[in-house]
Amino acid sequence: MDLLTFHMTTLALLSGLGHSIVVIASLLVYMVATRIGQQRRHPSAALAWVVAMIAFPYGALPLFLLIGSRKFLRPVQRHPAALPAPQAWGDQGYPGDGSEGAGAAPPEWVARLLRALDLPEAMRNTRVEFQSSGEEALTALLKTIDSAHDQLVLSTYVLAADATGEQVAQALQRCVARGVRVRVLIDAIGSLQTPRTLLRDWRGMGIVVRRFMPLLHNPLYGRLNLRNHRKLVVADGHLLWSGGRNLADEYFVGKNGAPPWVDLGFVVEGPLAAQALAQFDTDWRAAPGRIHRKKHRAPAVVRPAALPPAPGQTWTQWIPSGPDHADDTLHALLLSAAFQARESIVAVTPYFVPDDALLAAWTLACRRGVRLRLLLPRRSNHRLADWARERALRQLAQAGAEIHLLPGMLHAKCVLIDGEWALSGSLNLDARSLFLNYEAMTAFYGQAEVQWLQEWHEALLAGADPYVPRRPSWPRDIFEGMVRTVGFQL
Repeated sequence: MDLLTFHMTTLALLSGLGHSIVVIASLLVYMVATRIGQQRRHPSAALAWVVAMIAFPYGALPLFLLIGSRKFLRPVQRHPAALPAPQAWGDQGYPGDGSEGAGAAPPEWVARLLRALDLPEAMRNTRVEFQSSGEEALTALLKTIDSAHDQLVLSTYVLAADATGEQVAQALQRCVARGVRVRVLIDAIGSLQTPRTLLRDWRGMGIVVRRFMPLLHNPLYGRLNLRNHRKLVVADGHLLWSGGRNLADEYFVGKNGAPPWVDLGFVVEGPLAAQALAQFDTDWRAAPGRIHRKKHRAPAVVRPAALPPAPGQTWTQWIPSGPDHADDTLHALLLSAAFQARESIVAVTPYFVPDDALLAAWTLACRRGVRLRLLLPRRSNHRLADWARERALRQLAQAGAEIHLLPGMLHAKCVLIDGEWALSGSLNLDARSLFLNYEAMTAFYGQAEVQWLQEWHEALLAGADPYVPRRPSWPRDIFEGMVRTVGFQL
């Protein structure tokens, strides 16, 4: 009996020692991957990973190796003195040069910040058109595809085998018949329900199709959690269709008798399309998932050519964010805008789960007199996101923010600052979009474009209801906290 007790005690000690070794090894792997690799993380994400490594190391460590990567580039240390002074932008029509249309150029602090983040410059474009209805957006999409003569690229998160997908397929087939080179990039997770037969048919038409970071091809690269959420169609590097819509019926014509989701899209004719094409080429090369950090680079920053101002030209700027950028560019811009805003911040988003820094910045903006207006769907298509947003909404409402809820599904993404400039594109105001996904927004600096977006927002507000904060019960409060903690990785 004593011998049996001795063996059981020894086994227990060895098991405890072995478990401790696994925990320590897991934490060391996490530290090496995040610190030495400069994989900066949000505090809630870091805490979640550390707790998981301690509590469930046998599952957390393999999961971290599968989805733990966040960045492929390291931050570039740039001294402010190395950046050109505002006068150096005079040949581009930036503020202070006295050229026609200078008032529609980026605010000086925006131009400085985005240049320091190695992002493409703002450029003059000949035409900008917004589409608020699904019918208008689908017409603009098909016209963009039909306008291509040399090459056409298409990137989307969701591609459905429905009526919308069929119309897009027919338009792409017409392109191929004209001799246009057509490339299509779809996200492997977002388009999990896309039938393989559909993609095989597209390839049979002569369309080159790639899945972005396919699940079966790169599970050991640690990038399964990094998804391409960018939506764009570029014809001949001159015409860009973009916005928040995926290629499925619910975004354009409605599904199962329900009306189409409220969304926002736009078409830009001019140099912005060339920037978007360069972005697509970078994503195309990264799609297989075999990314070499030294070779993986964002599109080169090219200064626009000095062009004489022309009536009707408007300033726009391509602003991507994601693992292919060393900095969290869109988060940095939104955070800076919260402190730079003088009068108003307007935000439209389907999902609102901001990190603590952005939430605190918006709360402080409210308290110093900035009018913050936030528009959300009453109930989105992701119930967990609706639970996770409640704490942030209560905090903002207490600070004086005006929050409205739209009865139907709202999928548009838009931010307006002081009625002077605006952002629109694929970015949701949640931690996944801000820190993990490949995203892209376009900044609009023209007075006509900003005015259009303001009127669009006001029209939506007319059909929305004010948000009424309610004190949660303690079980709900605990559940909201749990959902918010894991929401970063979800």
